[in-house]
Amino acid sequence: MALIYCVEDDDGIRELISCALKSGGYEVKAFPKAKPFYEEIRNKEPSLVLLDIMLPDEDGYSILSKLKKDSHTQDVHVIMLTAKSSELDKVSGLEMGADDYITKPFGVMELLSRIKAVLRRAGKQNAEADVIEEQGVSLDASRRICTYNGQEVVLTYKEFELLMYLMRHKSIAVSRDKLMEMVWGYEFAGETRTVDMHIKTLRQKLEAAGCTDLIKTVRGIGYKI
Repeated sequence: MALIYCVEDDDGIRELISCALKSGGYEVKAFPKAKPFYEEIRNKEPSLVLLDIMLPDEDGYSILSKLKKDSHTQDVHVIMLTAKSSELDKVSGLEMGADDYITKPFGVMELLSRIKAVLRRAGKQNAEADVIEEQGVSLDASRRICTYNGQEVVLTYKEFELLMYLMRHKSIAVSRDKLMEMVWGYEFAGETRTVDMHIKTLRQKLEAAGCTDLIKTVRGIGYKI
């Protein structure tokens, strides 16, 4: 039974989410603000965190940032919950390492479906090889380290995820929409700039280490290795 933490200050929403998760077969612990959440996650790590952005003591972006910077919690999966719906708000959370983003109001079935999708992707990733190599580039998934011919290449969380997905699907042309779905966990309608931006910085970092032409552009489709 997957353990899910919910950090939500609205009593009604928090109770609704808790009931929905329990009915869906999950173990649930809910928190109205950041402080008790931090205390509990130090004791037991959950499978996933549902994280509201607007909280009374600390905003969700700050909490997310701390989770991803801490080696003990950086791999915890996070779905952001918020009333904000602008593209900038969505990108901010996803860029910081969130797996998905749900805008209030949302339906119970949608929430459960999103949670299942994130946990399903996580299960597939955990079942795959921890270390993969291609053209001198090595990715250690468990330690989240990228090297080229033994030299470390420092990548952001999403840059690492993007490169890992492409390397695990070698020789397959992957569309931008598919990369958004599998790496960011959220499909933007027609949005491709985020993928292109990450590919650009990935190429720059790899080329600076001496690795050229690893990621190829497939005209009209997306990218491949």
